[in-house]
Amino acid sequence: MFAGGAGVVQAQQRDAAPALPEVVVSSSGLALGVSDMTTPVSVIEGDALVRSRAATLGETLEGEPGITSSHFGAGASRPVIRGMDGPRVKLLSDGSEIQDASTVSPDHAVASEPLLATQIEVLRGPSALIYGAGAVGGVVNVLDNKIPTAIPEKGYEGSAEVRYGSAANEKAGAVSLTGGAGNIAAHVELSGRNAGDYDVGRGWSGGANVPGSFNRTSGGSLGLSWIGSQGYLGFAVTQQNAKYGLPGHNHDIEGCHPHGDHLHCGSHGGHEDHSDHDHDHEEHATGDVPVVDMRSNRLDVRGELRNPFSGFSVIRMRGGLTDYRHDEIEGGIVGTTFKNKAYDLRVEAEHQPIAGWKGVLGVQTSQRKFSAVGEEAYVQPTVTRKTGLFLLEEYRIDDWRFEAALRHDRQTAEAEDSRIERGHSGTSLSLGAVWRFQPGYAAGLTYSRASRAPTAEELYARGLHMATATYEIGSADLRNEVSNNFDLSLRKSSGPTTFDVTAYRNRIKGYIYGQTLDAQDGVQLLQYSQRDATFTGVEAKLRQQLHKAVGLTVFGDVVRAKLNDGSHLPRMAPARLGVRLDSRWREWDGNIEWVQVARQKRVAEFESQTAGYGMLNLGLAYNGGRGTAHEWQVYLKARNLTNRLAYSATSFIKDAAPLMGRNVVLGMRVSF
Repeated sequence: MFAGGAGVVQAQQRDAAPALPEVVVSSSGLALGVSDMTTPVSVIEGDALVRSRAATLGETLEGEPGITSSHFGAGASRPVIRGMDGPRVKLLSDGSEIQDASTVSPDHAVASEPLLATQIEVLRGPSALIYGAGAVGGVVNVLDNKIPTAIPEKGYEGSAEVRYGSAANEKAGAVSLTGGAGNIAAHVELSGRNAGDYDVGRGWSGGANVPGSFNRTSGGSLGLSWIGSQGYLGFAVTQQNAKYGLPGHNHDIEGCHPHGDHLHCGSHGGHEDHSDHDHDHEEHATGDVPVVDMRSNRLDVRGELRNPFSGFSVIRMRGGLTDYRHDEIEGGIVGTTFKNKAYDLRVEAEHQPIAGWKGVLGVQTSQRKFSAVGEEAYVQPTVTRKTGLFLLEEYRIDDWRFEAALRHDRQTAEAEDSRIERGHSGTSLSLGAVWRFQPGYAAGLTYSRASRAPTAEELYARGLHMATATYEIGSADLRNEVSNNFDLSLRKSSGPTTFDVTAYRNRIKGYIYGQTLDAQDGVQLLQYSQRDATFTGVEAKLRQQLHKAVGLTVFGDVVRAKLNDGSHLPRMAPARLGVRLDSRWREWDGNIEWVQVARQKRVAEFESQTAGYGMLNLGLAYNGGRGTAHEWQVYLKARNLTNRLAYSATSFIKDAAPLMGRNVVLGMRVSF
């Protein structure tokens, strides 16, 4: 992880410059700087982002404090924040929700290409409230250039990047170009990736690599904007394609079904009709794995109008229309087709100060039509509609900044086959304060109460899901889960010693989770249930400037998640502790780090423990043309240099798909 841990904030502090411009968090609602945030935020951009980027969004972010990934081979991986994933982590494309099928199951890819991102922001805990009460874990906002917001000074600007990774023979590249004149600007971008099955660490009983872990993606976008003195209005059409394997698929479980609270696998008569069954096993014994063939078509519309009328400083609009589909193909035949047709619209207005209070109010609405057809259609077609109203206010006095947010959401989820419809409403609030008690120091305290409505899958699922080896049963009687979260943080952002420490405690009433009722032949019977739960954790990093060109960073995180009866929740990330030595000399940047991941022995019933491991990572970069119109960079990063065999505790298929072994990535990026 060349740039894990502290992201861009740390990268900017490497030379111990006391007065660097602060990074603006665009998703904060009020364009706040990092030090003004009441809860922790990670902002990754520039060189740090170039060297952090991986094939998936989860892998790109998993080195940040409090963030791991759901790791499902090489093609699918979502961020897991503070032990929460799926619908509790909202993924945005410049403020508009990314509409795909990744919240439904961890084997579904996120429809976002990290190679084309210009900045990634991660809001944890209460800061995410204005983007939806369901984002209890946090919000990941991926910024891009696909809709221009300004005319390039020289009439054009762009970048190109190529990279090669050794562990999967990965070849990837992207190009981006913006041009404009007068009031019109256009943008075009293309990306592609071709990676084979990846190698694992030494000593795995399954072989040298993970069968079916290949990943091939391609995408492109075309955008056009009208840009005036008071704002802009633009649109972009984007297509993303992906074809990747699903490791660990087990066809022995096809006949599994529930009997009450128990799971039955095999025939009722104690024997099976093998006439076709044996043929199936012969066919799949050759190493064939299911393949996901995904295509996402999206239309984005974005606009901003500054000083629209008296009392308001800016109005912003974000909208997205998505037509998503993926086929799961086995033996050349489509087994299941997933479709998601959705839209998302968000309008917000920032008002001028009233009695010292400055804020933003807005409305957000979305609709999602999801369907699955085929042998793994474990959720009937559903239509989910959401509407939310929100208000965020801040007040500053002396060294204090106070923040208050209020949001009300209404959701209806209808199952089209059974004609069952469930409606949920909830009001959420957040209160926070930041005290800059000394120059460079800030202390923050935030309380939030968030109400999350259950998803359509949690309400209506019923069927076998072979990718995760589960039989899932929903409950139409699920109610809102209500979380009460406290965040306490202490930051020092200037001088030779900097640090950021956050402790949090989140008590959730009616936490919705897949409770394992039974397990047979590696298959788990999951019933979506509600019980009270508590999440407690710490995220920390400390950096010491040892010399003008050398710095040392220590970082780590830990989360404990329990139900109120003392039992553990499944797939929780273990504690991590890392140490990194970084250096900058003239045009050279480099670092070396060791990350120690603890053994995960706090597991749920029917879940296996995961051994601890340590990884040695290294990075090196040469930066040419600094300060000119044609900057370029050649970089090398090596992960898991000791080729350690390691397993992800957050993964459904951790035993079938260990983490990647030694991987050396060589890349070059040019800006013009």
